[in-house]
Amino acid sequence: MYGLTVRWSLTDAPKGTLKALRAYVEDESYAKFAGLDGLRFKTWRAHKGQWFEGSYVFVSDEARAAFQESFEKDAADSAGSRIIGSVPILIEPCEIIGVVRGPAGFRSSSHFEHGNKDD
Repeated sequence: MYGLTVRWSLTDAPKGTLKALRAYVEDESYAKFAGLDGLRFKTWRAHKGQWFEGSYVFVSDEARAAFQESFEKDAADSAGSRIIGSVPILIEPCEIIGVVRGPAGFRSSSHFEHGNKDD
């Protein structure tokens, strides 16, 4: 499988950035990527005060390369860059060795865990 990681630093991001990113993922980004041709799945990951990233898995290296090329052209104007106030610090293709779905399954949103908490 063909992966891509896009990471932004949160070290200088203003208070509330992680909350704004959660809202963006739930309100806009989820739907956008649910319909992206060639995408197997995407996860949004964060470590408060350190980084925020998108991790993508594509059906082919061609699909990954096409998305990466398109994203790199507009990375500075991407929603993540606008919310965080800086461009990605990493855009890196990778190989996904395997994925397993555990018995607890997946949830599409972190909203249930975070509610209205302000980070």
